[in-house]
Amino acid sequence: MEGSGLGKLWCVAPQGDRCGEAATWAAEERALYWCDVNRYLVHRIGPDRAVRSWFFDEPVVALAQTETPGEWIVALGSRLILWRPSDDNRRDYGFPCEGWPEARLNDGRAAPNGDFWIGSMGHNIGPNGEDRPCPPGLGLLWRIRPDGTSSVEKRGLGISNTVCWSPDARTFYFGDSLANTIWAYDYDPQTGEIANERPFFAGFDRGGPDGSAVDSQGRLWNCRFYGGCVVCVAPDGKIEHVVEMPVRDITTCAFGGDDLKTLYITTAAMIDGERLAGSLFALETDAPGLDGYRARIDVKEVVQ
Repeated sequence: MEGSGLGKLWCVAPQGDRCGEAATWAAEERALYWCDVNRYLVHRIGPDRAVRSWFFDEPVVALAQTETPGEWIVALGSRLILWRPSDDNRRDYGFPCEGWPEARLNDGRAAPNGDFWIGSMGHNIGPNGEDRPCPPGLGLLWRIRPDGTSSVEKRGLGISNTVCWSPDARTFYFGDSLANTIWAYDYDPQTGEIANERPFFAGFDRGGPDGSAVDSQGRLWNCRFYGGCVVCVAPDGKIEHVVEMPVRDITTCAFGGDDLKTLYITTAAMIDGERLAGSLFALETDAPGLDGYRARIDVKEVVQ
């Protein structure tokens, strides 16, 4: 690892996920949730280190807690649903992916004001979870408000990734893996509006940007698919750390642990010969991360 102040990196759960994604810390459970996109799974690992998994009927691509205790937004390839892990209750949220099945949803997170933001991409998963080519230019960036209304904030994307905010909730970060670019936007935490798009981190030669998380110092920790590393980028866009990973395809990350100083990192098993590919890893960091925001659901009647 380049730079000082970082602790050990270890394998938490050797799950062999085809494409691990959507790492999300549930503080009240002291547990991490994440998914395997290609195997249509959601995993949970708690303090006892046991992993529990749930099966879904489509690729699972993103997760977010809601303001209702115990209830989650689960983004499937074609739509959003509401889910309670405690009894596995599932309800359709009523938001369909525009362009499905040629396009599918991808990375998403809850915003500081309770909105849910999610991107889409060309559908690259076959009916049995197999990989297939990703059609470019089909991706959108969606903002879904608590009342269920939605708006498209950006079009013509390759693979939407990285959805996160600065500690003061004044900057929004969003990326396109195929463009090898993460943009920064001015964000209004009251209205939820974004403006003033500008490149924040672009052209890094270690793979493409996948998921990211932000710490309390405002640094963005970006996972590099095809790049074998996680790169820590300061608020001014300069690289502070490059964390070398034991596998090639690094997908997303989230801060967790009692002090929020553990960066959980998901990976993908896309090539042969990597024994730990698809594992969940953890890294001891030098500053706490931000606790995740929760989505607010104000829709009077959710479609059953």
